[in-house]
Amino acid sequence: MTWLQALVLGIVQGLSEYLPISSSAHLVLVPWLLGWRNDERIIFPFDVLVQWGTLVPVLIYFRRDLWAILTGWWAGIRRGSPFATPDGRLGGWIILATLPAAVLGVFLKGPIEAVFLQPVLTGVLLFGTAGLLWLGEYFGRGERDLGQMGAWDALVIGLAQALSLLPGISRSGSTIAAGLGRGFLRPEAARFSFLLGIPALLGAGLVALRDLYVMGFPPDALAPILIGFLSAVLSGYLAIWGLMRMVRRRSLRPFAVYCVGVGMLTLAFAVFRGS
Repeated sequence: MTWLQALVLGIVQGLSEYLPISSSAHLVLVPWLLGWRNDERIIFPFDVLVQWGTLVPVLIYFRRDLWAILTGWWAGIRRGSPFATPDGRLGGWIILATLPAAVLGVFLKGPIEAVFLQPVLTGVLLFGTAGLLWLGEYFGRGERDLGQMGAWDALVIGLAQALSLLPGISRSGSTIAAGLGRGFLRPEAARFSFLLGIPALLGAGLVALRDLYVMGFPPDALAPILIGFLSAVLSGYLAIWGLMRMVRRRSLRPFAVYCVGVGMLTLAFAVFRGS
């Protein structure tokens, strides 16, 4: 892997992790469309550790929310329940919403990983992300804030996140769309989506690190991983900052159009390459 490839893939990871366009799809499709043939010994640890790079910007951007949840838990524990305060309950809803993807990720790990080897199917699944975004905007009422969230809301959003185990289904896109469908204001749906991404990224990274430990870390992967990690941190922060500003005033339909365009490009490229 060259330094330019590492830089491009790091930027792609950072932007697409938080924009509703599916990071997994872009990490599959970009090398495929550009004809890159990277060493499997390097690409796996690269993907694992660069994905963890996208944790840094969300922890920085939402540091006040995370601190409020932790202090809310502590205050609740002193009252006899960690979920006795509004911030503590928000932390509880994040835990509940994490469960569907965690359970399905364990039991369907093999079939899901097989989809990552099929770029055309990944491109087709981008149409699913577009559909979810469009439906969320169409049916969203935009009346509720996170203080009004209940267990059913968290579970529905968590089930939407489970769909994003498939490459092509955006995690942020599916969860924001589900939040809109449950009547939450667009900025509130995006905020919950980003907070929900923290345990999802941590969990996926820990599982992948275990696999990486078994495989061993190739010494020549260090330089490209460092470049990819830093570029993912910077581009990820810009993606969060930009999307949180955008959702205050505008809909997510442009991202739906983008996903349709990339999906069509993938199909056209597959037909052209097959001919």
